[in-house]
Amino acid sequence: MSERAAKISPAEEEQDDDQITDSAAPDAAVEEDATSDSETTTEPVTSGAESVVRALENAGVEYAFGVQGGAIMPVYDALYHSDIDHVMMAHEQGAAHAADAYGIVSGEPGVCLATSGPGATNLVTGIADADMDSDPMLALTGQVPTEFVGNDAFQETDTTGVTTPITKDNTFASSSDTVGNDVSEAFALAREGRPGPTLVDLPKDVTNGETDREPDAPAVPDTYEVQERADEETVAAAAERIENADRPVMLLGGGVIKGEASEACREFAIEHEIPVVTTMPGIGSFPEDHELSLEMAGMHGTGYANMAITHCDTLIGIGTRFDDRLTGGIETFAPDAEVIHVDIDPAEISKNIYADYPLVGDAETVVEQLAEAVDDSPEAKKWRAQCQQWKSDYSMAYDAPKDKPVQPEFVVEALDEATDDDTIVTTGVGQHQMWACQYWTYTEPRTWVSSHGLGAMGYGLPSAIGARLAADDDQDVVCIDGDGSFLMTMQGLSVAVREDLDITVAVLNNEYIGMVRQWQDAFFEGRHAASDYGWMPEFDKLAEAFGAQGYRIDDYDDVADTVADAIAYDGPSVIDVHIDPDANVYPMVPSGGDNGQFALTEDQL
Repeated sequence: MSERAAKISPAEEEQDDDQITDSAAPDAAVEEDATSDSETTTEPVTSGAESVVRALENAGVEYAFGVQGGAIMPVYDALYHSDIDHVMMAHEQGAAHAADAYGIVSGEPGVCLATSGPGATNLVTGIADADMDSDPMLALTGQVPTEFVGNDAFQETDTTGVTTPITKDNTFASSSDTVGNDVSEAFALAREGRPGPTLVDLPKDVTNGETDREPDAPAVPDTYEVQERADEETVAAAAERIENADRPVMLLGGGVIKGEASEACREFAIEHEIPVVTTMPGIGSFPEDHELSLEMAGMHGTGYANMAITHCDTLIGIGTRFDDRLTGGIETFAPDAEVIHVDIDPAEISKNIYADYPLVGDAETVVEQLAEAVDDSPEAKKWRAQCQQWKSDYSMAYDAPKDKPVQPEFVVEALDEATDDDTIVTTGVGQHQMWACQYWTYTEPRTWVSSHGLGAMGYGLPSAIGARLAADDDQDVVCIDGDGSFLMTMQGLSVAVREDLDITVAVLNNEYIGMVRQWQDAFFEGRHAASDYGWMPEFDKLAEAFGAQGYRIDDYDDVADTVADAIAYDGPSVIDVHIDPDANVYPMVPSGGDNGQFALTEDQL
């Protein structure tokens, strides 16, 4: 249990400050000593709501993101007296995305709150996103009093029923005496093993109810077990396979970052000179400026990454669930490879891709087991040369003719060049997300924050808010967004302005739902049904209306200076970047296609 000083009201605080600083006060030294002696004391818990907040305090929670409302009001009243910094969001979806991003960057569960009914259902998109991407998050939702549950009361929704499929664990709190422990356990479960979102539904009579029960420190149930080490015989067999490989590839997924295994994976790859590919969630787990890096694979991965996976004979997949955006067609994914699969969740082993060597365990621990078991590096000099040749053959070059509108790749590279290596990048979902993957060079874990499995448009701005509060003070936070995605959650600018958050938003504005338009051109004979967004507002002026700094880019000559000014601005800024509306994302593998047959132009689809 964390130690917290006793709470005093603002008026009392001011009075005590006067007493302590006044040299004429005869009891000043006594007061100071008394305060020092009582540092380990806390105000006693008197209600279920106070127990909820005490559980968060015990867990070391610094920030909570939410929207106030009737059924959650007792918890907010308890938060009023807490040192936890509550960030009032402009929409509950934004609260969930901000908490999600906070968890990605900090490694600790982000916390979001909402009231019952529409408040809880507005969290669902963000909860589902955290579930798909295995991000640690705790959602607390208000609920109507227990006696009204099931009676279609005002703002009643079966929140636990709605969220059961998209949470790692959820609980309907039934007692003021135990609600604090419900929250403590949910917090612990969110971060333990394979991370994910948890939820506690809080009926108003439970949070209003009296109790003097102090919640326990965060701990998972005794029945919850996580396998840390992989089976030694399977590790030995996998190590032998690696030693004898002619064409090995390491495939690093998001679980490498969540399992704090990035350094172990880097050391293993470099020691044994094994080329490295990442999934989109795994971006940053291996430095993309290293000669062994082949960057991201999958539907919009690099041609050289996809060629390496297609032709490898040994695939070492770590912390990846082999989802369809990575694999394309299952039958054509790494067809000649024996697969070593490391994952903390046994349910992921052989779920999509058969694992010849299933290694269930913590990513860092298992990679260290492999490092101890592999005695000889594979003889793969020719293979590495082939991978380098593919990097040359399928380089991520692009044209930027001055007589055409600004190309998005140019803007992403300009933002990258203007910022430090540890800059955190958040995105919405769409073409801009892919350009942000492809043309920014990531070298550190927890610097890429995006919606992968769910693909939730609107993720970019609220996630930048959560990332900013989790980041170090000297880290830049850049949100690369699309016009359609930004429009969905732009009300978050009011939060960024109110909290004076130093974030830079670059809206790659093509006046389309760009990825949909690209697919319509490729597969629907160019019929732009409901994808033409020619009615977009002027985002730079919109930013200024919110109180942020607005900028606009219309041609190449504007890019360098505008980007520099926006990054240097101390506060929230928005750059409305008018890009080529016809720009497409390549390489591209059609859904369910062969990753080795990627298209570089539309006529190759």
